[in-house]
Amino acid sequence: MSDFTSSFQSQMKEFDTRYSSNKYLQQLEEKTNLPKSYITVGLAALYLILIFINVGGIGEILSNFAGFVIPAYYSLIAIKTTTSKDDTQLLTYWIVFAFLSVVEFWSKTILYLVPFYWFVKTVFLLYIALPQTGGAVLVYNAAIAPVADRYIVVPETKSDEIKAAVDGAAGKGHGKASGFSLHH
Repeated sequence: MSDFTSSFQSQMKEFDTRYSSNKYLQQLEEKTNLPKSYITVGLAALYLILIFINVGGIGEILSNFAGFVIPAYYSLIAIKTTTSKDDTQLLTYWIVFAFLSVVEFWSKTILYLVPFYWFVKTVFLLYIALPQTGGAVLVYNAAIAPVADRYIVVPETKSDEIKAAVDGAAGKGHGKASGFSLHH
């Protein structure tokens, strides 16, 4: 237990250090005399409690808000990067999110069968949204890809067609090649 406590405290200190230049958190810290990390954890806990108790149906709004804002933020960052790994992760998330939204829309009985549905949905959305967990790829590969692969055929691009033609031409003229293919 002491390992958990020390790990948690070190993460809180790291959070305070990382966001020391954030002017909004700095103002809140000055007004409340609480560290930034305590304020953030407290607000996150309040957010989750509101979803859990779902007073006046607010759980649905807050759950969908969390499921949209965090991935949208990561998507905006991914647009500015040059790698495609984060793009693939986020596209997978949006596919899983859309699938869940369609299932939820057509099957409102889920709301009555699953206790604290909005809380469970929020935790699930955070799991699949955060790139550190890899949850979206796992859910996609386990549930959506097997069905999608049976019905969706990806058309070949022009570059695939050209590559196939070049490979075919290189294979036909095997003995007549200039020696280029021998080096590769």
